[in-house]
Amino acid sequence: MIPRYQRILFWSLVGGIFLMGAFLIHGCRQAHKRLTALNDATPIAAPTTTSTQDVTLYLANDADGSIAPTQEELALPQDPTLRARALLEHLLAEYAGPASTHVLKSGPAVDDVFFLPLPITAPAPTNTLSATTGLPQQSKAAPAHAAKSTGEVAVVNLHGSFVENHPSGIEVENLTLLSIIGTLHANFPQLTEVRFLVDGQAHDTLSGHADLKHAYPAVDTTTTPTPPQPEAAPNPQETTQP
Repeated sequence: MIPRYQRILFWSLVGGIFLMGAFLIHGCRQAHKRLTALNDATPIAAPTTTSTQDVTLYLANDADGSIAPTQEELALPQDPTLRARALLEHLLAEYAGPASTHVLKSGPAVDDVFFLPLPITAPAPTNTLSATTGLPQQSKAAPAHAAKSTGEVAVVNLHGSFVENHPSGIEVENLTLLSIIGTLHANFPQLTEVRFLVDGQAHDTLSGHADLKHAYPAVDTTTTPTPPQPEAAPNPQETTQP
């Protein structure tokens, strides 16, 4: 007769074998499901597609100092601030291409774009031209009875490396700002002002000349090239006679 403790030990071993077998079978099934999911070419959920839309880019030309609008088709996010950032990134990336008419270095340019409702505490912008930059900018002081701005302001937060690598010069810096302002104005008609930050902080100039501390009115910045002036014909009376 088999002792009782041996029978208990035997059936305990049998039960452990069955439990281990069940555990191994369960693990094999889970591994099979994971492998099947990896090999399945059909996605679980179709990705969200972004339809293309017509946008207007205001492109600068260093050769004649002009800003000209051009139409392109781009796939942009639906959120306004994300769409504005993607639009400006595409605009400034155009200037790093081999056929660029306003040469800038490639790299990250815009960290964020924020849309804020107006009025803010700042005075209303005017369409006067800055004496130093030639850009439309907000006056530093306004009468107490002046009307407050309405609409929205776009705060463009530029990347520090973009500012550090930007060419220095009055015209080239002005053209960059005019290009950004005109592009935002054309694609976001609710904007009435554009302001600039660098790495989230106020910054004096773009690269030593164009003022970044002022709020600029969001207006059409199209500028036409100045035609060359014909040379004046010599005055016959001024010619010396032999």
